[in-house]
Amino acid sequence: MANVSVSVPEEIRAKMAQFGFVNWSEVARAAFAKKIRDLEFLEKFTSDSAMTEEDALRLGAEVNRGLAKRLSKKA
Repeated sequence: MANVSVSVPEEIRAKMAQFGFVNWSEVARAAFAKKIRDLEFLEKFTSDSAMTEEDALRLGAEVNRGLAKRLSKKA
């Protein structure tokens, strides 16, 4: 198994030390594995898509405008 060094802010390191019974290496491995699964899913999901990045950004902006409009009506 390969070794990877991960830097964390001192505040997080201090909080991790409070829970010394936790295998932080296993937590990191699980987080890496989950992120990889998520990225592989997105890659597969978008591989057959005809939507461009510009299309996606435009659609996202439309959704944001619609949500803002709906929320402003409730306020």
